[in-house]
Amino acid sequence: MESEVLKKKLSNIKERIKKAAIDCGRNPDTVHLVAVSKTIPKDTVRKAITAGVDILGENYIQEARDKINALSSYPVSWHFIGHLQSNKAKYAVKLFDMIHTVDSLKLAHELNKQAKKINKIQKIMIQVNISMESTKAGIYEEDSQKLIKEISLFENLSIKGLMTMPPFFNNPEKAGPYFSALRILRNNIRDKAIRNVNMQELSMGMTNDFEVAIKEGATLVRIGTAIFQAGRVGFGNKGNGIGDKL
Repeated sequence: MESEVLKKKLSNIKERIKKAAIDCGRNPDTVHLVAVSKTIPKDTVRKAITAGVDILGENYIQEARDKINALSSYPVSWHFIGHLQSNKAKYAVKLFDMIHTVDSLKLAHELNKQAKKINKIQKIMIQVNISMESTKAGIYEEDSQKLIKEISLFENLSIKGLMTMPPFFNNPEKAGPYFSALRILRNNIRDKAIRNVNMQELSMGMTNDFEVAIKEGATLVRIGTAIFQAGRVGFGNKGNGIGDKL
């Protein structure tokens, strides 16, 4: 029964992603679903993979390590989308294909150091606190280009884009200006053609507002509630804002 429910939910989300992309003149293939599987048991995650999920988003290193090890036979990509402490960098580079939440030179330095040890080029995104909320992590927009230029010098890191989470609104359209601001910032950085910086990805949009994010250019939408939770639950925006209700 759970497998059938997951298939139905996943099909619905993919159809909504496709429609949102087509409605704004985008190719649906340029938008990818990151299924947020934090706190979800590995058996349920396995069923989601079987149902068609190919990118998983996790928030906590220990929990993710257990799942990744248990599900290592499946050809999926694992993304880290939670707040990452520098002392966990060595685990993150071993486990994750992409890290969405780099927001300091200190963290980038440690990720580069640990990636070099295992001869890996770690793909990362820069988390931007586009709304300048004190309760959220992320570099402020005005400081982002300087940080990106500094990180671009690290040989074992590859910057792939930007990530953000706007304030929560009951009307998702109100999040549009924040998503638009991140897209404009991404375009400005891309125009500078900084070495080792590929501004291809925009990680933005969750269950409540992903269609608006797609309209504004999202390439990765982080959705957990609409896939894994029974019914509709509340949405939080405290702390990092990434692991509340995606």
